[in-house]
Amino acid sequence: MLDYKLLQALASVIENGGFERAGEALGLTQSAVSQRIKSLEVRLGQPLLTRHPELKATPAGQKLLNHFQQVQLLERDLHTAIPTLTEESSRLRIAINADSVATWWAAAVGEFCTREGLLLDLVIEDQDVGLKRMREGDVAACLCSSSQPIAGARAVPVTEVSYWPLATGGYRQRYFPEGLTPEAFASAPAIIFGPNDQLQHRFLADCGYQGRFPFHLCPSSEGFVQMARAGIGYGMIPQMQAQPWIDSGELINLAPGHELTVPLYWHFWRHSGELLQRLTRILEGNRQPI
Repeated sequence: MLDYKLLQALASVIENGGFERAGEALGLTQSAVSQRIKSLEVRLGQPLLTRHPELKATPAGQKLLNHFQQVQLLERDLHTAIPTLTEESSRLRIAINADSVATWWAAAVGEFCTREGLLLDLVIEDQDVGLKRMREGDVAACLCSSSQPIAGARAVPVTEVSYWPLATGGYRQRYFPEGLTPEAFASAPAIIFGPNDQLQHRFLADCGYQGRFPFHLCPSSEGFVQMARAGIGYGMIPQMQAQPWIDSGELINLAPGHELTVPLYWHFWRHSGELLQRLTRILEGNRQPI
């Protein structure tokens, strides 16, 4: 039988990004956390963590983390069925893209979290790569653009987000006076959320441009909009998020007809208990284009 205190130490190291912070979260010393993981590795006869070039779980560690995530959710169902058991507040760790957090996510799940006494631990990842966190055992569920579930999980469509290429009128006059030409794309600074953000590349390819382009990196959904409003660059912004500035004329669509629609899928473990099943039904019930 596995000692779940040891599994908890492994999960805490991955979630907190190190042994010292894991110890602080668990109320243990760094040495005690290290000893628990070493005991688990001795028990299983193989390493569970690699430390270089970055701290991450080995394939065996990932399997244990996935198992631990599911056990935590199943234990919550047990606490519900047997109220005399001591229950801590439930915490659900989810990988999710920043644009969803900035737009529709809170309204969709707010009432559910309050009713269930659920605490969220949101890990912000681009919609194209968030599933990696679930595969590595770092999160219990994921919202991302991939429709293909990993082994042991399900994926259901929950919404579609419409992204528009937005900038100020002054920006368009400065960088696109002759329209969407290759020369303009090659010199006009874009705004990109991060190195994994491919929306700008998809937009340019849709416009027939495959070359290099200058860009700002801004890993903040709100900051992304503010940079566009300041005329620093142009970028693919959720139409829902930018609607007030579109209505006022402060931001304009640089390329009508070249908007991008990104479907989002909710990924969760098949055997993860009733909590995730209920949350999934909430998300499916809120399914609508954004």
